[in-house]
Amino acid sequence: MATTDLKLDEPGTLPRPGPIGRIARLAYGLACAWYVHALFDVSDQMITGMGHIQSVIWNGVAVGLFLVSYVINIGFSRTWKKWPAYISGGFFVAVAAYGYVTTGSAETDVLARTVWIWAVYLYTHLGAAFILSGLIATPGCEMRSFHDAFSRVTGIPTKEHYCPVGPLHPIDQWEARRSRG
Repeated sequence: MATTDLKLDEPGTLPRPGPIGRIARLAYGLACAWYVHALFDVSDQMITGMGHIQSVIWNGVAVGLFLVSYVINIGFSRTWKKWPAYISGGFFVAVAAYGYVTTGSAETDVLARTVWIWAVYLYTHLGAAFILSGLIATPGCEMRSFHDAFSRVTGIPTKEHYCPVGPLHPIDQWEARRSRG
C-alpha cells in the first residue's frame, strides 16, 4: 500500500506530464466534477422516501476515505499520515451513533449532511487540483498543482511530490522516457 508520508522533492526533480498524463488528469478532474454535480442534484432531498440516505452520497465514501489523507497531507504539506481518514471515519461513526441513539436510525439527515459536506469538499478540492494540474502540466502529484501555480505567478519555487497512488506517476515516467529516446 502506498504511504501517506510527505516526501517533497526539490523543484525540477519530477518530469512534467506529457499529453497522455495531462489528459488523464483532466479526465480524473472531470469525473470528480461529475460526482460533485451529482451530489448537488440530491442536496435538497438527501433522505429517500424509505428513510435511507441517497446512494449517491455514499458512493464516494470508500474511495474518499482512502484519498482524504493524500489530499490533506500532500495538498497542505502536512505529515499527518492516515489521521485525516481516521478522523473522518470516526466522525461519521459518531454522528451515526448519535442519530441512532436519538432517533432509532443511524441514517439521519444530520449524517447525510455531514457526509455530503465532506464529499463535496474532498471531491471539489481533488477535482480542481486534477483540472489545474492537467491545464498547467504540474509535475508529480495533482495535489501540488496549486503550489505549482503559485510558483509560476510569484517566481518562488515550491517543492514537488510524486503521485503515490494511481497511474499518473508511471504515465509521467513513461512519457519522459519516450520524449528522451
